[in-house]
Amino acid sequence: MKAEKLAQSAKAASDILAHASTDEKNRVLLRLAEKLAESQDYLYEENAKDISAAQKEGLAKSLIDRLRMDDKIVREMQGSLEDVAALPDPVGEIIKTWKRPNDLLVGRMRIPIGVILIIYESRPNVTIEAFSLCLKSGNCVILKGGSEAYHSNKALHKLIVETLEGSNIPADAVQFVETADREFIYSLLEREEEIDLVIPRGGEALIRSIVERSRIPVLKHYKGVCHIYVDEEADEQMALDVSVNAKAQKPATCNALETLLVHEKIAGSFLPKIHEELKRQGVVVKGCDKTAAILKGIEKATDADWYMEYLDLTLSIKVVNDMTVAIDHIRKYGSSHTEAIITTNYDRAWKFMREINSSLVLVNASTRLNDGFQLGLGAEMGISTTRLHAFGPMGLEELTVTKFIGFGNGQLRT
Repeated sequence: MKAEKLAQSAKAASDILAHASTDEKNRVLLRLAEKLAESQDYLYEENAKDISAAQKEGLAKSLIDRLRMDDKIVREMQGSLEDVAALPDPVGEIIKTWKRPNDLLVGRMRIPIGVILIIYESRPNVTIEAFSLCLKSGNCVILKGGSEAYHSNKALHKLIVETLEGSNIPADAVQFVETADREFIYSLLEREEEIDLVIPRGGEALIRSIVERSRIPVLKHYKGVCHIYVDEEADEQMALDVSVNAKAQKPATCNALETLLVHEKIAGSFLPKIHEELKRQGVVVKGCDKTAAILKGIEKATDADWYMEYLDLTLSIKVVNDMTVAIDHIRKYGSSHTEAIITTNYDRAWKFMREINSSLVLVNASTRLNDGFQLGLGAEMGISTTRLHAFGPMGLEELTVTKFIGFGNGQLRT
């Protein structure tokens, strides 16, 4: 199918899906959850093709692990579908009303965005997450997964289409891009008449290439350079536990800690303790001159290190004079993703919260919590560090926009 035809088919289906009932959408989601369980052997057979190809190509074990589907992954996909079905339907929700002096009642109502193109790498379960969120929010979705997961994604799409065939929602509501031809993708990125939004999920190179070629608005985050500032009035054990979790629990994620900022008044006692625990977790530390004076033998951090999203077991540490210096550092080197302060000082916590404008700002908690499920949104489409129109984890509400509505009794403009 040509890019033009695929986009037009999705656009036509969007007019139907936008008005589908909540019950109809939920039935599809729950039936698909059952179908995943019934089709496990088929899914594993198709997934094995991708695993075999990845091994022959010599992909890293961590990448192969992200590709793999097993009983646990299937259960997680089922749980994700059930969670989304249980969430309130945002479509049609009136989020605000007010009355004008002429008695016109004005409000804002949530409506679907329309057609969303999602371009993603590796994990096949993104196929299910993207479909479920788009369906529930009334959006048609065009799925373009990575070539490394082609057979797995195609199998999941087949099950989705089979599930839709038993409903009143057209199968064209979910389109699957089978080709790996870049020119096809570039053609889709020009279909601004049919496609309303592009969401890329992957590395910085992938996202930048999409932004450069798209005529369609792109929701993106290039990188996650996340910070924790340990204040002079921090609970040191809490600071240690939170920081180690943020760095080492899953380092190859966009919400993992990359730079630790520590107030100079507690650096002498705190840094040796956290360094020992970081070493036990396999984390390599780089530091500023003051950090290196306390932690003998570590590598000196360069200016480039403060901009780095390591996505690995490496952490940059800087000792700062006060919170103002920490805030200035975050503003200069950060990526507006996730920042946290560890402190027992109420006023300082609120000052940090007000002055840092990242997509999630935390007090006394790990940056790893910037996640749709962790924040109570159910599944997520990704984390946006742009500010139009969504900022942070993109759940159901972030996949809608609002239109104005008005109720009158004959009002005229004079």
